[in-house]
Amino acid sequence: MTANTDAATGADPHTDSDDDERHDTSWSAKLEEPRHADDEALVCEEAIDAVERTTVGVHVNLVTHGDLGHPETYLYPALSDRFGDDVDWTFVDRCGCGGYVTRVTKES
Repeated sequence: MTANTDAATGADPHTDSDDDERHDTSWSAKLEEPRHADDEALVCEEAIDAVERTTVGVHVNLVTHGDLGHPETYLYPALSDRFGDDVDWTFVDRCGCGGYVTRVTKES
Protein backbone atom coordinates (compact mmCIF):
# COMPACT_ATOMS: atom_id res chain seq x y z
CA MET A 1 0.00 0.00 0.00
CA THR A 2 1.29 3.47 -0.81
CA ALA A 3 1.76 5.86 2.07
CA ASN A 4 0.14 9.27 1.77
CA THR A 5 2.59 11.90 2.97
CA ASP A 6 2.75 15.67 3.13
CA ALA A 7 5.38 16.77 0.60
CA ALA A 8 6.73 19.53 2.85
CA THR A 9 7.07 17.57 6.09
CA GLY A 10 6.90 13.92 5.10
CA ALA A 11 4.21 13.48 7.76
CA ASP A 12 1.42 10.99 7.32
CA PRO A 13 -1.70 13.23 7.21
CA HIS A 14 -4.17 10.54 8.31
CA THR A 15 -2.64 9.96 11.73
CA ASP A 16 -1.60 12.03 14.72
CA SER A 17 1.93 10.69 14.35
CA ASP A 18 4.80 12.05 12.26
CA ASP A 19 6.09 8.61 11.32
CA ASP A 20 5.03 5.15 10.26
CA GLU A 21 6.46 3.41 13.30
CA ARG A 22 4.55 0.94 15.43
CA HIS A 23 2.40 2.54 18.14
CA ASP A 24 2.83 1.01 21.58
CA THR A 25 0.40 3.40 23.28
CA SER A 26 -3.18 4.26 22.41
CA TRP A 27 -3.56 6.71 19.55
CA SER A 28 -6.02 8.06 16.99
CA ALA A 29 -6.09 7.78 13.22
CA LYS A 30 -7.88 10.76 11.71
CA LEU A 31 -9.81 9.48 8.71
CA GLU A 32 -12.16 12.44 8.54
CA GLU A 33 -10.52 14.86 6.13
CA PRO A 34 -12.41 16.10 3.05
CA ARG A 35 -10.63 13.49 0.89
CA HIS A 36 -12.26 10.78 3.04
CA ALA A 37 -15.81 12.15 2.71
CA ASP A 38 -16.83 9.98 -0.24
CA ASP A 39 -14.16 7.29 -0.38
CA GLU A 40 -14.94 4.20 1.71
CA ALA A 41 -12.07 2.29 0.11
CA LEU A 42 -9.54 4.95 1.16
CA VAL A 43 -10.89 4.98 4.72
CA CYS A 44 -10.71 1.19 4.93
CA GLU A 45 -7.17 1.10 3.50
CA GLU A 46 -5.90 3.73 5.94
CA ALA A 47 -7.78 2.16 8.86
CA ILE A 48 -6.20 -1.24 8.16
CA ASP A 49 -2.78 0.42 7.94
CA ALA A 50 -3.39 2.11 11.30
CA VAL A 51 -4.38 -1.16 12.96
CA GLU A 52 -1.35 -2.92 11.47
CA ARG A 53 0.91 -0.27 13.04
CA THR A 54 -0.66 -0.74 16.48
CA THR A 55 1.01 -3.06 19.00
CA VAL A 56 -0.89 -6.08 20.36
CA GLY A 57 -2.86 -5.11 23.46
CA VAL A 58 -3.08 -1.46 22.43
CA HIS A 59 -5.99 0.33 20.77
CA VAL A 60 -6.31 2.85 17.98
CA ASN A 61 -9.32 5.14 17.70
CA LEU A 62 -10.43 5.27 14.08
CA VAL A 63 -12.20 8.59 13.51
CA THR A 64 -14.17 8.34 10.26
CA HIS A 65 -15.92 11.03 8.22
CA GLY A 66 -19.56 11.65 9.09
CA ASP A 67 -20.63 11.78 5.43
CA LEU A 68 -19.89 8.06 5.09
CA GLY A 69 -22.40 7.12 7.78
CA HIS A 70 -21.98 4.58 10.54
CA PRO A 71 -18.80 2.50 10.07
CA GLU A 72 -20.69 -0.75 10.59
CA THR A 73 -21.79 -0.54 6.96
CA TYR A 74 -18.33 -0.42 5.35
CA LEU A 75 -15.45 -0.41 7.88
CA TYR A 76 -16.39 -3.30 10.16
CA PRO A 77 -16.63 -5.81 7.28
CA ALA A 78 -13.21 -4.67 6.02
CA LEU A 79 -11.68 -5.09 9.49
CA SER A 80 -13.26 -8.52 9.84
CA ASP A 81 -12.02 -9.63 6.42
CA ARG A 82 -8.47 -8.47 7.12
CA PHE A 83 -8.02 -9.34 10.81
CA GLY A 84 -10.70 -11.87 11.77
CA ASP A 85 -10.57 -12.53 15.51
CA ASP A 86 -7.18 -10.82 15.91
CA VAL A 87 -8.87 -7.49 16.67
CA ASP A 88 -11.82 -6.33 18.72
CA TRP A 89 -13.71 -3.16 17.83
CA THR A 90 -16.24 -1.10 19.69
CA PHE A 91 -18.24 1.87 18.48
CA VAL A 92 -17.44 4.70 20.90
CA ASP A 93 -19.57 7.67 19.84
CA ARG A 94 -20.00 10.42 17.32
CA CYS A 95 -17.49 13.18 17.70
CA GLY A 96 -18.24 16.89 17.76
CA CYS A 97 -17.32 17.25 14.09
CA GLY A 98 -20.00 14.74 13.08
CA GLY A 99 -17.61 11.86 12.52
CA TYR A 100 -17.71 8.41 14.08
CA VAL A 101 -15.19 6.97 16.55
CA THR A 102 -14.47 3.24 16.57
CA ARG A 103 -11.94 1.83 19.05
CA VAL A 104 -9.97 -1.11 17.65
CA THR A 105 -7.79 -3.20 19.96
CA LYS A 106 -5.27 -5.70 18.62
CA GLU A 107 -5.80 -9.00 20.42
CA SER A 108 -3.00 -10.95 18.75
